[in-house]
Amino acid sequence: MITALAGAQWGDEGKGKIIDIMAAKADVVVRATGGNNAGHTVVSNGKTYKLHLVPSGILYDGTICCIGPGCVVDPLSLLKEMDEVRANGTSLDGLRIDYRAHIVMPYHLIIDELAELSKGAGDIGTTKKGIGPCYMDKAERVGIRFYDLIHPDVFADKLRIMLENKKKYITGMFGKEAYEKRADLLDYDKVLAAYNDAADKLKGYAADTTVIAYNANKEGKNVLFEGAQGTLLDLDMGTYPYVTSSHPVTGGFCVSAGIGPTLIDECIGIAKCYTTRVGKGPFPTELFDETGDFIREAGAEYGVTTGRPRRCGWLDLVILRYAVRVNGLTGIALNKLDTLTGLKEIKVCIGYDNNGQLISDFPADIRELEKCTPVYKIMPGWTEDITKATKLEDLPEAAIEYLKLIQSEIGCKIALVGVGPDRIQSFPVSINI
Repeated sequence: MITALAGAQWGDEGKGKIIDIMAAKADVVVRATGGNNAGHTVVSNGKTYKLHLVPSGILYDGTICCIGPGCVVDPLSLLKEMDEVRANGTSLDGLRIDYRAHIVMPYHLIIDELAELSKGAGDIGTTKKGIGPCYMDKAERVGIRFYDLIHPDVFADKLRIMLENKKKYITGMFGKEAYEKRADLLDYDKVLAAYNDAADKLKGYAADTTVIAYNANKEGKNVLFEGAQGTLLDLDMGTYPYVTSSHPVTGGFCVSAGIGPTLIDECIGIAKCYTTRVGKGPFPTELFDETGDFIREAGAEYGVTTGRPRRCGWLDLVILRYAVRVNGLTGIALNKLDTLTGLKEIKVCIGYDNNGQLISDFPADIRELEKCTPVYKIMPGWTEDITKATKLEDLPEAAIEYLKLIQSEIGCKIALVGVGPDRIQSFPVSINI
């Protein structure tokens, strides 16, 4: 079976935990899009793993974990992450990096930083990890791939050309002074030495991951596609321009992992039982009061990659309906139900009021979204501790009714419910309505 897991909101839905749970039955786990701008937190046996590019399935011995062709790889950052994984006693023998993955270079980080600064108050709020500029080079067909990196002669020639071109670009776009302040970071000999050293350490992981995934499927093994970011950050389907530079929807796996759509058996969306987002852009159900602060602290809503506090709000079912449609979801996993414990009442957005018109479909443009105000259904809260629940019947009636409403409104079965950060604090459910 091939299963695709995708974030159903603005990212940060707890994908790392769900991927970790489902990876227990997977022979191959493939991360197909994005770079180290993503952050997946996995808690296992009291240890906390903060993963960015290494697939979450790495915690299982014998599982092959692929960084696919659609990913962008910062080799220096990846090596640090690998060291942290090893320090927790985890083997990296199963890690594979596709030859086609593009390489994040120092000039990408510089351009990312300068571009954000130049926008002033109109900045997008990127992680400044160089992801967007790397994808720009990829689209312009001048990028450096992992295959190039691990072939020293090829890399040396490409690096020389790119550094000259980026010097002209940075100087032209941001001024001579901006370049000169950062020129040391783009010194040819220093960059060449650092990246050659990284290549020596990473070349043993090189592979054609599209072959690995395809052959595993043909041999009757289980393959899991690991999503990064979320549906509303998709370059085409997200809240443009406040989006990432890749395609974190399930369709993105086909292009970015080299797998045909007919081979995917199930698509599982992952969402929180409330809504968060990081960075700028419209957010209809955002809370600016004590309830928003309560959710942020109870849910530890701070970015894994940046440490930035996340914006918090009530669950938005317009967004989840959109995610079901765009991703073709066959099921949904809901995380952090326990975060809502202690609230007297819980609001759920069931539609938007757009200048007096009730709409249930997510707007195609953020200018329309900015006009929308949420229409809420108010549900009773609960005070019981649910972090030890292992089945639906262990939950308070109010929590069960909350889940029933969600499933009924989005038209997609809830497959899994999370009630805490550890992998054991999730359980499958079957809700009949």
